[in-house]
Amino acid sequence: MPAALGGAPVFVQTANNQEKLDQWQQITEAEAEMAYQMTLRNELSGGTLTVRQFEALWRERFGCKFAITVINGTSALHSAMFGLGIGPGDEVIVPSYTWICSISPALMLMARSVFCEIDPETLMIDPEDARRRITDRTKAIVAVHLWGNVCNMDALIELSRETGVPILEDCSHAHGATYKDQPCGSIGQVGTWSLQGSKPVSGGEGGVVATNDVAIFERACLIGQVNRVAGLDLITDKYKHLQPLGLGIKFRAHPLGIGIATIQLEKLDQLNKNRRTYIQSVEDSLVNIPGVRPIGKYDGAQPAGFYGFPIHYEAQDLGGLPKEKFIDALQKEGLAAKSNPYPLLHQLSLFADGFDLFTEDRGPLCTPEMGGDYQGYRTGDFPVTESVVTQLIFLPVFSQPTKDAAAQVVAAIRKVSAYADRL
Repeated sequence: MPAALGGAPVFVQTANNQEKLDQWQQITEAEAEMAYQMTLRNELSGGTLTVRQFEALWRERFGCKFAITVINGTSALHSAMFGLGIGPGDEVIVPSYTWICSISPALMLMARSVFCEIDPETLMIDPEDARRRITDRTKAIVAVHLWGNVCNMDALIELSRETGVPILEDCSHAHGATYKDQPCGSIGQVGTWSLQGSKPVSGGEGGVVATNDVAIFERACLIGQVNRVAGLDLITDKYKHLQPLGLGIKFRAHPLGIGIATIQLEKLDQLNKNRRTYIQSVEDSLVNIPGVRPIGKYDGAQPAGFYGFPIHYEAQDLGGLPKEKFIDALQKEGLAAKSNPYPLLHQLSLFADGFDLFTEDRGPLCTPEMGGDYQGYRTGDFPVTESVVTQLIFLPVFSQPTKDAAAQVVAAIRKVSAYADRL
């Protein structure tokens, strides 16, 4: 009997405390020693040797000719969009289901966000819906490998070939993910990663931009690498007249964070192996439990990073039991389950109602009342996304799970499902 009906919970710990199931220590003595030694060497600013070595490691690991570090994932996307030449009047297509930073840099470049649907099985961008939203103003499609899952890159690359619209891969959740054995971030025209504190490879804060296109790379350097473009990063002489300061904007990463991320990068394969084994074990068991099922994956996709662990909830298989009651029952079992943590972007006031971004009726989100032509969005504009996201349950991700962690998670789900008619 589930705890919600008076039975004993599966887990002794509370819903917000799962450390007994996860033995992972993200920051160890190795990271601390790296930061200590860098401090003694006064590696505290600029493109230091450690920063350069990390960028070289990143290029090798993710199969890109060029890579440069920045201060966070948002600035990585900003640099990538600038590298693509995105500017005033342009449009950037992005799924409504993602973190706001996947599109906010476009607004700072005076471009407009154009949202699209997701695939209801995988939660990734729907290439065909993206196709329908392409106009002569479209300058990029953002392929977000959300929660560590992988987009349909074959369809997106074909779409790019047909239309000339480049693909920007947002890999912030998907460090080490691959598609048909090719590293995510190296498949589209440019890739970005976040090194924020909770990411698989973390520097506390930080980001990476990588590409095989020299023109994109040089523009990405130009916008954020003050004093790094003086004969150090620029490949051609196209922007020689702007050296050494570029455009005077500093997105440079803090070297200490990059030093910490260097150690974390060495652990990425093992971390992904641990998370993948645990998640696969849980997903294999969900097949036989009414009311829940795993998120879909495309052929050839190898998820990684695993920033979140969403599953589909199907109330119709449990007599219409509301998802919130199912989650509440899981939490009473001591399982840290929760509902979807990300808002749909098209439902935020910023994008629904518009905003005078630069004051005086200026900016890409100005409605007719503000002197622009932005129409905004409404609930119902993306029925597939809106329906699917409301029926997601997020399970905890363990990076170094105890031996029985997966079995205990499954036991809690199975127990709640079995007694759904009494909840």
